[in-house]
Amino acid sequence: MTGKFKKQIWNVLRLSIPAILTQIATIVMQYIDSAMVGRLGENAIAAIGLVSTSTWLFGGIVSSIAIGFSVQIAHACGAKNYTDARIVLRHGLIFSSILAFILLIIGVSLSFPLPVILKADESIRIDASLYFLIFSISLPFMQLNILSSSSLQCSGNMVIPSILNAVMCLLDVVFNLIFIPRLGVLGASIGTGLSVVVTSLVMFYFCAIKNKILNIRIKDKTKYNKLIIKKAIKISSPVAVEQATRSLAMIVSTGIVAPLGNTAIAANSIAVTAESLCYMPGFGIAEAATTLVGQEVGKKDYKNAFRYGNLSTMLGCVVMTLMAVIMFFAAPYIFNLLTNAENVSTLATTVLRVGLFAEPLYGVSIVASGALRGVEDTFVPSILNLL
Repeated sequence: MTGKFKKQIWNVLRLSIPAILTQIATIVMQYIDSAMVGRLGENAIAAIGLVSTSTWLFGGIVSSIAIGFSVQIAHACGAKNYTDARIVLRHGLIFSSILAFILLIIGVSLSFPLPVILKADESIRIDASLYFLIFSISLPFMQLNILSSSSLQCSGNMVIPSILNAVMCLLDVVFNLIFIPRLGVLGASIGTGLSVVVTSLVMFYFCAIKNKILNIRIKDKTKYNKLIIKKAIKISSPVAVEQATRSLAMIVSTGIVAPLGNTAIAANSIAVTAESLCYMPGFGIAEAATTLVGQEVGKKDYKNAFRYGNLSTMLGCVVMTLMAVIMFFAAPYIFNLLTNAENVSTLATTVLRVGLFAEPLYGVSIVASGALRGVEDTFVPSILNLL
């Protein structure tokens, strides 16, 4: 093994580990909500589970918007054009904020009709609506957090996003302990929303003010550049369509499950939440792949970009395979932590174990998509993921 190859492996691991920890932190928040709300009973889990796929739809669109700008930042940083990186970030902050507020309005408008559309039992409709309402209000802050985090990562700083997202989990626990006993499901959404608000503001500080590469400087003259927006739309649009279609399919599935009763909704919800512990590390590695490939493309070193893409994809497959094996045997114990309803736990275990067989190749598709984003190719992976 040559010294250069060892260095490339180390670079993949160096960027992947903090990114994996960041993604796991996000999932831990879902586990925290599920575990703390799960003690309130089956209906509480079902209320959150009913709208969870809809939150993924909006969250996926928010995430895809950030990709369009963070990839351009990776290219600029790779070419050491730091002024360009700062200009891209400024455009991203303005453009993504506008879109996030549009999503907020749409989400708030849908919050009360949504449970009716999904044919949910009347006993969980109000809780589900209020949960989705608070989530929708927090969307601009979620957008700020994702854009700031991904921009820091693409500039090569993976540590700060990892630390702050871990802190977000701790804040989620603290706020949940305050609000859930008083407000139930609504308290869970308020707790999560507040943790996102606090973290996003701190993340923005470290990205746009503290970071030496990306900090916003008065002396940098930033005029509107339609080419930056055009390129961002070109990169983001296929990813947004892919995310939207995937989430809509899951929403339709939730609508199919909902008439089966609250037990089925609850089992489906916590099974999907548990499965995310397997594939979220893949998304973390995909972020590292986007950064590494994007920076090499910025340097015009396409051979190294190709190697980083392959190494990252192999790592994603290995990590997700190991996670799937662990989860297969740990499933019953995990669900006993998430809910005290035995019928929900038993059904969720069966559902999860069936899904785990897909994880190794799912890891390949996730990380390969991230690597291709580094070369601004989002169309082909999006089409394949749609299929």
